[in-house]
Amino acid sequence: MDEFESLSHTKWECKYHIVFIPKYRRKVLYGELKKYLGPVFRQLAEQRESRVEEGHLMPDHVHMLLSIPPKYAVSQVVGYIKGKSAIHLARVYGERKRGFVGQSFWARGYFVSTVGRDETVVRDYIKNQESEDQKLEQMNLWR
Repeated sequence: MDEFESLSHTKWECKYHIVFIPKYRRKVLYGELKKYLGPVFRQLAEQRESRVEEGHLMPDHVHMLLSIPPKYAVSQVVGYIKGKSAIHLARVYGERKRGFVGQSFWARGYFVSTVGRDETVVRDYIKNQESEDQKLEQMNLWR
């Protein structure tokens, strides 16, 4: 995505790499559940004005690239997605599977890392910003 997202007074691009696991790292994500979790995650993210940019379900963990607006904390959105998806799985699959933990399907924690622009580009931009502003002021003197 080359363009920034917009809120009423904010332009933003906040993307996060999220990884979380099922409780006890059960490999239940593989079979039947794997094909249904993708759309559930996307729908739940949309309910928090977020978007799943990329996602991949591994046998015992989930990788997602989430775009989250700055008005939401990452923990709010991840907690919402994990909680509601666990409830959904319990309702749909809880009766069929023995030993299914339902609402405590996901382990408590998660991994998050910010995904941003190249740090050296930002550093150079900050270093050169003062000289760029001076050039603009000089050009405006001739108008």
